[in-house]
Amino acid sequence: MFSMFKRINAKEHVVGWYSTGPKLRENDLDIHRLFHNYVPNPVLVIIDVQPKELGIPTKAYYDVEEVKENATQKSQKIFVHVPSEIAAHEVEEIGVEHLLRDVKDTTISTLATEVTGKLTALKGLDARLKEIRSYLDLVIDEKLPLNHEILYHLQDVFNLLPNLNVNDLIKAFADFPLFCSKNQ
Repeated sequence: MFSMFKRINAKEHVVGWYSTGPKLRENDLDIHRLFHNYVPNPVLVIIDVQPKELGIPTKAYYDVEEVKENATQKSQKIFVHVPSEIAAHEVEEIGVEHLLRDVKDTTISTLATEVTGKLTALKGLDARLKEIRSYLDLVIDEKLPLNHEILYHLQDVFNLLPNLNVNDLIKAFADFPLFCSKNQ
């Protein structure tokens, strides 16, 4: 199977394997040992198919040899967490968007779906803003060093924010309650 994959997808590289977990199991180390025959340092990705948290529901691991301090015990392999992210090429993203455009759940109204999506996005934004604030607090307290790349990206975010001091926008927000009461 591996050799067939190599012939068909010559430019792609196998980096490991995945499991639908949701957590590590004892047998995962045995399976992982088999992957060492095909990949020098395989990665195990656990995918949580029923996520309870916001964000990408994956965790990645690689194995290391744990050496015991006591010479009578033999060493063993253990999994160590490795940071990971999921990314796609622009072409792949466009393809997925086109596929999802036609997928509709008839049991849920479009408005409810949109509101749920917006709430999920806002919760994710809130979590990320709290993480940024936590980082900045740690930098101010000198518990973390200043990272200029992070500050550069934060400055980009602030520069992309809309100008809310425009008079028309201020007037529109001020008149919005009046507009709502007229249409009821």
